[in-house]
Amino acid sequence: MHFLDQAKIFIKSGTGGPGAVAFRREKFIEYGGPDGGDGGKGGDIIFVAVEGLNTLIDFRYTQHFKAERGHGGAGKNRTGAGGKDLVIKVPIGTQIISDPEDGEEGEILADFLEAGKEVVFLRGGDGGRGNLSYKTSTNRAPRQHGTGWPGEEMWVWLRLKLLADVGLVGLPNAGKSTFINQVTNTKAKVGDYPFTTTKPQLGVVSHKGREFVLADIPGLIEGAAEGAGIGDRFLGHIERCRVLLHLIDANGDDPVEAWRIVQDELSAYGAGLDEKPQIIAINKGDLLGEELMEDIAAQLREAGAEDIHIISGATGEGVSELLDVIIPVLGDRAREARADEDGEGDEGEADTWSPI
Repeated sequence: MHFLDQAKIFIKSGTGGPGAVAFRREKFIEYGGPDGGDGGKGGDIIFVAVEGLNTLIDFRYTQHFKAERGHGGAGKNRTGAGGKDLVIKVPIGTQIISDPEDGEEGEILADFLEAGKEVVFLRGGDGGRGNLSYKTSTNRAPRQHGTGWPGEEMWVWLRLKLLADVGLVGLPNAGKSTFINQVTNTKAKVGDYPFTTTKPQLGVVSHKGREFVLADIPGLIEGAAEGAGIGDRFLGHIERCRVLLHLIDANGDDPVEAWRIVQDELSAYGAGLDEKPQIIAINKGDLLGEELMEDIAAQLREAGAEDIHIISGATGEGVSELLDVIIPVLGDRAREARADEDGEGDEGEADTWSPI
């Protein structure tokens, strides 16, 4: 499946239905009074976060979303039926952001951090009044009626930020895909060239009765926080990770410089990435002798790195011990989720748009 982490869409709630112009027509009543009913309310636009989605790719092909308009009123003071709500399903971790003005950033309007969270985002317009409601002592047979209030409409951006417990970071070729294949059932692409991974990968790690979600973030390069390469698009995905696991290629040209580059990019991006708990894993230990690996670890400690471990993602050497370290850092805290509740929605059947 292709990965897409942002999309621009147009949404419009339903217009209210028109009120009716009608008069009583009964036997032996020569001048029946007005009895036109009100129009029905237009449908709402509702977003809901669901499990099983991890990309916004389907919003690339469907970009316009409109709820049903309300139905017109009728004689005998009958109110028109309300338009069906339109429910749009999005992945957990999706943010809805206002379309930014020139030179400004959009405002986060809604944030879906847990499955089942539902937000009535745009409310449908009220129905127009029927002519019965216009009757007065001086106007006994009004022909006025309301046409229905228009629905709300706007362009918004959907932005997906993956929710994971551990974010896997490192320069290209650090061995992240090999590592995630080793510890999860994810089949990430592996190859000996930069940018093997061009989309985030999510996997569930099961270790000694505990589970956590691991996100493999595409390799960063120097200048990623300023937009170089592909890293800046994916730095946002680790904003919500509780722990960072930094893989360093022991067989690279300069492991210490590789560590520094990633630290600088985390700091330059901001959002507290450089303040998150971080565990360092020197990878590809099967390619070098133990003495050389310990020498690299010593150089990293001298440069300021802490909590350093030696592993081999290919052979699994040291991986179990590394997971032993990660579990206590994560602790028993549940993933933080906002408990914001929106107002009560209207009852009734709703249309649902979903890519699944």
